[in-house]
Amino acid sequence: MVKMAESLFTIFLEGVFIKNFLLIQFLGLCSFVGVTKDLKSASGMSGAVVFVMAMAATVSFALYNFILVPLKLEFLRTIAFIVVIAALVQLVEFIVRKHVPALYRSLGIYLPLITTNCAVLGAVLLNVMNDYDLAQSVVFGVAAGLGYTVAMLMMAAIRERSDLVEVPKSVGRGVTYAFFIATIMSMSFVNFFGVIPLE
Repeated sequence: MVKMAESLFTIFLEGVFIKNFLLIQFLGLCSFVGVTKDLKSASGMSGAVVFVMAMAATVSFALYNFILVPLKLEFLRTIAFIVVIAALVQLVEFIVRKHVPALYRSLGIYLPLITTNCAVLGAVLLNVMNDYDLAQSVVFGVAAGLGYTVAMLMMAAIRERSDLVEVPKSVGRGVTYAFFIATIMSMSFVNFFGVIPLE
């Protein structure tokens, strides 16, 4: 039991810090740059991504292990996972539009783009490639979503704060500035590599 808890904790730390999808693996950068102009939009998008990643990890685990593998249809996993993610995003979009219309408007096109967010698909595919069981898949899905959230909120806070100060012209504004900040953030996250020895 202790070994399992240690394994889950290690997977959690890897998902949040060591293998952070935005800052280490550079997956999902479209929403990272587009939605981080203010904290409210970034937190709403992050919540949606955490939910979709956690649910996609759970549903995809069941789909892969109980349908695709027994029927020897593993080659369809990417397509099947995209369909699962798209369905979950539609569910999230419906809920957000119904209950938080202001957030729905502020997220704009980025909410439906979670369907094509390679970070979400990457998390699900890594679960399969790492041969995670259900608990490990869910923990990694949640951790990857929380890692996404950490990066999104840090970026949004920095960008909001930088609107109040004068930024050198050589650094620029907009996308250029966002990638400049992302580069510095990424360099700081690389330092987490030594925390947990990876296989």
